[in-house]
Amino acid sequence: MTAITITDAAHDYLADLLSKQNTPGIGIRIFITQPGTQYAETCITYCKPGEEKSKDIALKLKSFTVYIDYFSKVFLKEAVVNYTIDRIGGQLTIKAPNAKVPSITVDSPINDRINYYLQTEINPGLANHGGQISLIDVVEDSIAVLRFGGGCQGCGQADKTLREGIERTLIERIPELKGVRDITDHAQKENAYY
Repeated sequence: MTAITITDAAHDYLADLLSKQNTPGIGIRIFITQPGTQYAETCITYCKPGEEKSKDIALKLKSFTVYIDYFSKVFLKEAVVNYTIDRIGGQLTIKAPNAKVPSITVDSPINDRINYYLQTEINPGLANHGGQISLIDVVEDSIAVLRFGGGCQGCGQADKTLREGIERTLIERIPELKGVRDITDHAQKENAYY
């Protein structure tokens, strides 16, 4: 599991902090609280010998060991821990782009899979136009009921986006899905993207 990157600057900063703890073998533990939700938070804590969890993944670095929480590992994919210095001081940052993305499998409920593809593939493209789309429900005959928001609400191209982009993508990814239905009130054009 090397999906997480700890920059040299972050390594040196953390090694210095750990050296001041006067605890031989102390490392750090990285985990995510409420992973896969909008409330996800990435955390780094000291990890004294024996405090690591049995399923943690040990990542041995030059000066210390990082323990990655087993249940957080998929959400820490592509995460970067960095330390930057500016004129005010320094700051340790953790960027985990997948922390809030739901983790799915082919056996996950259809609502979870739809939300996953909306968040990871569809909404990033719509965000360029100030818009997003959300799942309201999946109704009889496997139809996803969706609502446009932001710049997509009231946009004259919403139906084309729905049919040629969103519906096509979702049906390709989720074969049991039979179609999509838009319940957005497109008469409201105040923030529409044109």
